[in-house]
Amino acid sequence: MPVVIKRIIFFAVLLLIWHSIYLLGIWPESMIPSPFTVTKTIYAGFADMTLVYDIIASFRHLFIGLATSLVIGTLLGVLLAKVRTADETLGTMILALQSVPSIVWVPLAIIWFGFTEASIIFVVIIGGIFVMTMNMRIGIKNVAPIYLKAARTMGSTGMDLFYKVVIPAAIPHAVTGARLAWAFSWRALMAGEMLSTGPGLGYTLSYASDFNNMSLVIGIIVIIGVIGSVVDQLVFQRIEKKVLKRWGMEEAA
Repeated sequence: MPVVIKRIIFFAVLLLIWHSIYLLGIWPESMIPSPFTVTKTIYAGFADMTLVYDIIASFRHLFIGLATSLVIGTLLGVLLAKVRTADETLGTMILALQSVPSIVWVPLAIIWFGFTEASIIFVVIIGGIFVMTMNMRIGIKNVAPIYLKAARTMGSTGMDLFYKVVIPAAIPHAVTGARLAWAFSWRALMAGEMLSTGPGLGYTLSYASDFNNMSLVIGIIVIIGVIGSVVDQLVFQRIEKKVLKRWGMEEAA
């Protein structure tokens, strides 16, 4: 059975279970609204452009923060891989900070930047920068020695060796790092926006929760999940697979 059919059946069953729970009346509609109510709420949000503006604002925050985290993370990864002292000092701190949840940085961002877009972008940057750094570091450190020896026998040294051998060999890890950075930054974005003054999906989610609008809360959760899944599978996952096949790290289908 094709994967698409399996997924359609799976989500159809989930919707059926959800609607059955609603019909049984185990919880009030203010807690568990029906799938049809949630669908109508999402449609209304797109019809009056509210959700459209929120999505645009969220992606603006994401693109700025993610692009910044990828650039800084790549540079830090190269530094840790090539400078032993930096790896033994700064690398230890980055490894520790990587385990800190993104939402922990929100109060600090608010104190530093106030309730502004800068605080949201800061949290997004923090969300993606550490995982990109560590993946880039691993990619450069794990370059096969045979590649380096072969390049040196052909006269490649210094920066020429780095740009023509090390960087290309580290690309698979860099792509994986970018994919993980996207996922971490997307989560960090929602955490940052929930404590902001808007606009953005996270802000609207928090606003709906404050006014007990459960259909909008669930609707935005669905939108966040769909966007995350679509971008990951249609963009980053495809790029990662192509790179892995190109570098001979995964068999071609």
